[in-house]
Amino acid sequence: MHVIELENVCKSFGAVRAVDGLSVHVPQGSVYGFLGPNGAGKTTTLRMIMDIIRPDSGSIRLFGDSASSRARDRVGYMPEERGLYRKMTVTAVLNYFGTLKGLPAGRLKSQVPEWLKRVDLAEHAGQKVEELSRGMHQKLQFVVTEINDPDLVILDEPFSGLDPVNQDMLREIISNMRREGKTVLFSTHVMHEAERLCDFIVLIDRGRVVVNGTLDEIRAGHEANTISLELEGDADFVQRLPMVQAVKPDGRRLDVRLRDEADPQELLRVLVERSRVRVFEIRQPSLHEIFVRLVGGGHAENL
Repeated sequence: MHVIELENVCKSFGAVRAVDGLSVHVPQGSVYGFLGPNGAGKTTTLRMIMDIIRPDSGSIRLFGDSASSRARDRVGYMPEERGLYRKMTVTAVLNYFGTLKGLPAGRLKSQVPEWLKRVDLAEHAGQKVEELSRGMHQKLQFVVTEINDPDLVILDEPFSGLDPVNQDMLREIISNMRREGKTVLFSTHVMHEAERLCDFIVLIDRGRVVVNGTLDEIRAGHEANTISLELEGDADFVQRLPMVQAVKPDGRRLDVRLRDEADPQELLRVLVERSRVRVFEIRQPSLHEIFVRLVGGGHAENL
């Protein structure tokens, strides 16, 4: 079953086509990465899924239903813009939004402290939102999203503003959601987060699908042309070899990117003739590298 189904969805703002014929199907119980550079149309698409804005054409279905508020009641949504009442305390915010989502007072009394402990905010329960750091604010917004135990969780740039420790905490929470059978759709322009977490991935650019599938399926469609290399002695000659496109130092090693038509075995033959090879590893391309191959390097600074 697909929890989210988008079919040929389009949305324009004036002369700008933000989403252009987008079709996406999110399987139940999966962690699904919705990826692309800034301005690719990710946030616009999530807002259409939540019925905050309407598509110009195409269809959107949640839990098999095309236009039901009941379906959206099963969704927790964390928008990119963090909007909480700044003068309220942390506990008051959670009680307020929990009540809006239909949770009884008795359940909130036990659940709010549990969630605050889980995200390391228990010591800040009495603080006002305006007194929180950006990362604390982010974690509080996440708890608001999850407090009613939704079946589908939609997160727009959830790792933004979090330090490494809290990024690890959020990854663990998302992994637990998967184990509980929930569906998680999150948008990000940080490719390595999706590589670590996602069962399925869609990469979009200018509102269109560039590639989608599992990480293995996506990688299988792109030849491995990066070599992790370590040589004895001087390695400056490597960047001058005709089959080499780029060389990037990585500690004692070199990451060597070959030209599209180059054969890694030919590179190895040349290296053995000219030096002693300590390490020669053919590395699978990262999502970042695949995306740059498909759409060009102009977006690299936004990934």
